[in-house]
Amino acid sequence: MFLRILRDSFLRRRRRKLLALTALALGTGVTMATLSVALDIGDQVGRELRSFGANILVRPQADTLALEIGGVDLRPLSEGSFMNEDELPKLKTIFWRHHILAFAPFLHQQAALGGGEPTVLVGTWFENTLPLEDGERFTTGVRALNPNWQLEGAWPTDAAEPQALVGAALAERNGWQLDDEVALTLAGGRPVTLRVRGRLGTGGDEDRQILVPLAWLQQVSGREKVFRQLQVSALVTPEDEFARRDPGRMTPAQYDRWYCTPYVSSIAHQIQEVLPGSRADVVRRVAQAETAILGRVERVLALVSVAALLGAVLAVLSTMTTTVLERRPEIALMKALGADNLSLSGLFLAEAALLGLGGGALGYLGGLAGARWIAHSVFGATVAAKPVLLPLMLALATAAAVAGTLGPLRNLVRTDPAVVLREK
Repeated sequence: MFLRILRDSFLRRRRRKLLALTALALGTGVTMATLSVALDIGDQVGRELRSFGANILVRPQADTLALEIGGVDLRPLSEGSFMNEDELPKLKTIFWRHHILAFAPFLHQQAALGGGEPTVLVGTWFENTLPLEDGERFTTGVRALNPNWQLEGAWPTDAAEPQALVGAALAERNGWQLDDEVALTLAGGRPVTLRVRGRLGTGGDEDRQILVPLAWLQQVSGREKVFRQLQVSALVTPEDEFARRDPGRMTPAQYDRWYCTPYVSSIAHQIQEVLPGSRADVVRRVAQAETAILGRVERVLALVSVAALLGAVLAVLSTMTTTVLERRPEIALMKALGADNLSLSGLFLAEAALLGLGGGALGYLGGLAGARWIAHSVFGATVAAKPVLLPLMLALATAAAVAGTLGPLRNLVRTDPAVVLREK
């Protein structure tokens, strides 16, 4: 009897049920699309933000000791402590090794141009391939670290050859063109000649520097296999209040949670663990900008999802209210024949649950298609189907349908069969 009444309700009021089903499908579809985009495109957005440079700066522990007078750093660029280049593959052994997108070591050397103008040579990797412990190979360098750099010409190789990438401002001031030879004198009086392979424009300090292969600068400066500074680009989770806590004051459980979450601070800590004598500092300006942008994107997606589900609830509320009012004589008759409020409420809740399951299934399929369209048109990426989200969408749609039915049930409970049947 219960199932027959339920079936007849759907068959006799198909238009109204279709309206509620459409509202639930749309609400669930929007939620599915935003959730899929947040899960798959969150990393994509993070990678896009990573194109603006490093978010972790690693230096020798001894170099972090201040040597300043009147706010002026008295340490020469080419002097101080150094780190071993052979230790760098260890970066790909930390717990969050797959979140290390790129890194590049830097070695600075003071020099003078032909007219005595001081300048800085910066030795680095342009595109260097490292063999890793697991047998794989990892290609990194400033090209991967700063993909937004504007280059005219070609990148120098990472061989120990006198090639250079000159800053745009420095090249403009000295009239340097591609394939020109630039004569310099290193600190200590050693003359060298560099061939210009490219001109670099970044809008930063690099516009006034000369970038050369690290291997060549190590050779001519007598500092084999060492570097002074390491820049790391890591894909991270936006920081929250927990991430900013001092790890030294955490309980063991809290420390494990912090260590096993890809916060920029926990990744920096793990880098220090594998590079002896180093200190990894977070580039706060970059990290805070990433946290703010990703946090706002997540909040916008959450608000859109809540608004869509709320709209679905209101649509079901409107539909079920009208249904209960239309069916008052039927409800009164069933009460007069002995049906109690619990069984009648179960009937309407069963209708809502069926609508929710149908709307959730349609919303899952429509939301997946919408997420793929958004990902392709906005981010140029793809979104993979996640079957694990189907039960979640079914549960959300069912909960929205049931929530929209609870209000009309009060009218059902208050229906007095004697009054309603007398009116008829």
